[in-house]
Amino acid sequence: MLEQLRVTNLPNETEFDAVNDKLFVLKTCQRTLLIDGSNSHNIRYLQGEHHHGEMAYTFLLQVICGLKSKLLGENEIVRQFKVSYQEYISGDQICKKTLLILEKLFKDAKDIRTNYLIGIGQKTYSSIARKNIYNKHKASKVLILGSGQLAEDLINQFKKKTEVFISARNDQKVKELIKKHDIKSIPWKDFTTYSGFAFIVNSIGSSKGTFIQDEFFTPWQNNHSNKLFIDLGSPSIIETSLSLSDGVMRLDDVFKEGAMQEEEKQRKIQQAENALKEIVIKRKTCLNRKSKNNYARNI
Repeated sequence: MLEQLRVTNLPNETEFDAVNDKLFVLKTCQRTLLIDGSNSHNIRYLQGEHHHGEMAYTFLLQVICGLKSKLLGENEIVRQFKVSYQEYISGDQICKKTLLILEKLFKDAKDIRTNYLIGIGQKTYSSIARKNIYNKHKASKVLILGSGQLAEDLINQFKKKTEVFISARNDQKVKELIKKHDIKSIPWKDFTTYSGFAFIVNSIGSSKGTFIQDEFFTPWQNNHSNKLFIDLGSPSIIETSLSLSDGVMRLDDVFKEGAMQEEEKQRKIQQAENALKEIVIKRKTCLNRKSKNNYARNI
């Protein structure tokens, strides 16, 4: 069964026509993954990195364990996988082979994280944002742009310590977040009000161009001496020459802050990689045996 697995790794925000509802799609700030457990879709024409069989399963395990992330070992990818999984199983068309592989993937990834990656102390995007805004600056209020999963992670990081405001295009989602987390909202693209916030975190990424430019940053910079704008969007929606020294923290700055240097952490990462290879071999044998048994029962 594992021999039929096909995975296509595309740059984030890649535009493509829907091939089939049975294709599992995961979009993150670093990549877009197309997962086909039955090798039934012709997706090799897409310009990306293609994996199949055992190597595809290995790649998926590395991704969900955070071993392919710029923040090594980060666990936000697990949440993103689970959200996409719930969307997939609630659809009208489900590939049983893809579903089985995803279920085994979650189990194997959990084993690797539990046995090798707990305690590596890797920071996540939202926790780094909280550290820089609240821990360093003791901000009394923060504005979060966006209403997706990363935005909600940011809300959870800030709401116990800081007054949280949100602004996003999706009015329905904004209302849901306001009710769930007891926060306040700012009208979408109300840049005049935005500039009144010294501390802002953007979670929106788009390949359609920038819309927060110097026309916003000039008054924002003049309004505040103690300030920080953290851009977690990819591709970025901001366009300004301001840098970290000016109070604008970009995704690359976040990656640098979260980079792992310690020898002990690197040793655990290597142990996880080694264990991952062994798990893939065992999983391949197990799935092949299951596939043969199903075939025998059907003849």
